[in-house]
Amino acid sequence: MTLDPFPDGWTRALCIVAHPDDLEYGAAGAVAAWTSAGRSVAYLLATRGEAGIDGIPPDECGPLREREQRAAATVVGVDAVEFLDHRDGVLEASVALRRDLAGAIRRHRPEVVVTLHFGDRWGGTGPWNSADHRNLGRAVVDAVGDAGNRWIHTDLGLEPWAGVRWVAVAASERPTHAVVLSDDDLDRAVRSLEAHAEYLRGLGSGPMTDARTFLEGNARADDGTLRTVFELLPFAG
Repeated sequence: MTLDPFPDGWTRALCIVAHPDDLEYGAAGAVAAWTSAGRSVAYLLATRGEAGIDGIPPDECGPLREREQRAAATVVGVDAVEFLDHRDGVLEASVALRRDLAGAIRRHRPEVVVTLHFGDRWGGTGPWNSADHRNLGRAVVDAVGDAGNRWIHTDLGLEPWAGVRWVAVAASERPTHAVVLSDDDLDRAVRSLEAHAEYLRGLGSGPMTDARTFLEGNARADDGTLRTVFELLPFAG
């Protein structure tokens, strides 16, 4: 599949996902490439993933997964990691969520917003996507518009930000653009996913537990190059 190069000429990205590990399965290689090039990237998590490990109660799991997410972000050069404390597993595409996301967009003032695939199924016909992913992605796209409208969420006390030029959707079944990765970018992405050690252990066996095999398999193009692909949704130019 021939894809366009990811746009250049931007300096700030805000990555918004539902759970710890979402970015590591979808976009961490690109994040590593961007931070290596001197771009600023911040992470925003709607939940702490407290319902994500069957054998660990939520009150223990949430802090554990937060620690793993912060460690994973550090590997790919991200220092700013924020959590919104919406409840894991029952995330709704609500006005309250849009408000929280719009506030973060106004504070961080990104030109690129990254999120995870929020279609009904993985790969178009694969397993059903989780409600959290579906609802979070829709709220992200709506919040980008909200953030630029000074008459929406006026209680935030923040100046509007209409400078988001693209929403980049990782793991989409309709990719349009690609970020070329170096071997080092891939290595850092693998170590970033491996930082979610307790989460991976909780998954047991299966293809998603072998970080290198999973990530390299997704990143390796037919011509042998490494890349992270995105569906790019244009906003303000």
